[in-house]
Amino acid sequence: MTKQNTPSTSAAGTAAAGRPVKWVSFVGSGPGDPGLLTVRAVELLREAEVVVTEIPDHEALVRSVLGLPAPVEAAEATGDEAAAVEPEGPVFVDGGFGEDGQPLTHAARAKVVVRQAKTGRRVVRLLSGDPFLYASGPEEALACTKADVGFEIVSGVSSVTAVPAYAGIPLTTKNHREVAVVTCSDAKVDWSAYAAHPTLVLLSAVGAIGEIADELVAAGRSVDTPVSMTRTGTLTTQETVVSTLGQIAADARAAGMTPPAVTVVGAVVEQRDALSWFETKPLFGWRVLVPRTKEQAGALSSRLRGHGATPEEVPTISVEPPRNPLQMDKAVRGLVEGRYEWIAFTSVNAVRAVREKFEEYGLDARAFSGLKIAAVGEKTAASLSDWGLKADLIPSGEQSARGLLEDWPPYDDVLDPINRVFLPRADIATETLVAGLVELGWEVDDVTAYRTVRAAPPPAPTREAIKTGKFDAVVFTSSSTVRNLVGIAGKPHTSTVIGVIGPATAKTAEEHGLRVDVMASEPSVESLVDALADFGAARRSSLLESGQPVTKPSDRRPSTRRKASSK
Repeated sequence: MTKQNTPSTSAAGTAAAGRPVKWVSFVGSGPGDPGLLTVRAVELLREAEVVVTEIPDHEALVRSVLGLPAPVEAAEATGDEAAAVEPEGPVFVDGGFGEDGQPLTHAARAKVVVRQAKTGRRVVRLLSGDPFLYASGPEEALACTKADVGFEIVSGVSSVTAVPAYAGIPLTTKNHREVAVVTCSDAKVDWSAYAAHPTLVLLSAVGAIGEIADELVAAGRSVDTPVSMTRTGTLTTQETVVSTLGQIAADARAAGMTPPAVTVVGAVVEQRDALSWFETKPLFGWRVLVPRTKEQAGALSSRLRGHGATPEEVPTISVEPPRNPLQMDKAVRGLVEGRYEWIAFTSVNAVRAVREKFEEYGLDARAFSGLKIAAVGEKTAASLSDWGLKADLIPSGEQSARGLLEDWPPYDDVLDPINRVFLPRADIATETLVAGLVELGWEVDDVTAYRTVRAAPPPAPTREAIKTGKFDAVVFTSSSTVRNLVGIAGKPHTSTVIGVIGPATAKTAEEHGLRVDVMASEPSVESLVDALADFGAARRSSLLESGQPVTKPSDRRPSTRRKASSK
């Protein structure tokens, strides 16, 4: 746990000798996109011991930002096992809803926050958007003042500005410089007072949009005034309806618009045609299956989100220690004793396995002194760098066992005092590297450093979605992910776009009856996701050019798969 940075008593209120300082950080979570959290917000969340949430999605948001696993379900651990489970991250306290599921009043929310602050733990009160803009932050901060609890305000990105921006609608232009923001959920609004404002931003207007539009028209606004309504703004489920005051009620109803939504009234809405950037991303709204180990899915999912997709991670394998650790123990002792000239790492998992073995023996990176280190690619080299090690050899071309062999020097009995290579790898790895090194004159200690074990089947709804085509795409990063996904969940539907990381994975996919649509230009998750994005962009352009609406692969159910169009 990070050591507490205790606020000064002048700011937080004088604490009695030996008593912890009471302090709350009111933090704006923004409108939903984790990428909109401020740097200060992330720092405080990392240090937090208690996070008081406002909405159900906040816990998942914090876990995602901090890289924390999902909470352990009570059913998964009982008795002594349950007692041994140490939850990761802060304690989450619901500050938005009571035990009956009903929203708490502002006063009740303030009591929750003050009660947590009085424990002396580092408390973050997470509020949607900005704490001091259309939020209960002011009332809760006043309660803290009365209770002698210090606080700070960390502003967040407000949905008032962020949601229209994500919809491609600027609230001001050189010709429209005034904006009025109106909350429509409480008292009766005198809409005649807003008739002259060129741009209106309406909050909580979905249910009453018909009446609001009628009153604005009655106050003098034209029935042809442009209107936009955007729901779940900044998320990949975002949806925008563009209409006019005369038609918005019917159009919103036809589109099934539901809260939360932000409505913009005014000529600035016309800019959306030229400035829409989020909903036109190549994979916008695509539901993409990511069958990877839990530890490896993060970077791939993050890149998919960057292209507008909604990744859904389904672990297909888990990494376990070898059944017989003696071989690994012997190899590590040989490494310390100087038995090897080289050690070759062919995956991040191999680095992790050796590092864990070192920690078990009380060793550190200094034991590699005088040893040459090879890494199969940049990701593996970066994992070594995190350990304080620098790879002496990384493939200059293809980042694979074959590419590593192309650059590996042959054994020279004059230049190389030792002719042995330590190769820690998975139990299911191919023999390509071993055979190639032997051909170059090296002796290889081929050691099983870890096992890959098939994971348990995903939940029934996920299996059903895979089989019935509710996923738009699936990305395979190895042959084992193909075999294991099909084994635990069945074959993806024929409408699902299949992306693979390379030729070997493509061959395995085809052997399992899948036709490959997308192949990465080089064996990396970045290239794989970018290739899928190129495929999505080409598909979108083709639909627009033919005058068809832009749909997702899951919106159609072709009887046969189209031939691969991206390699």
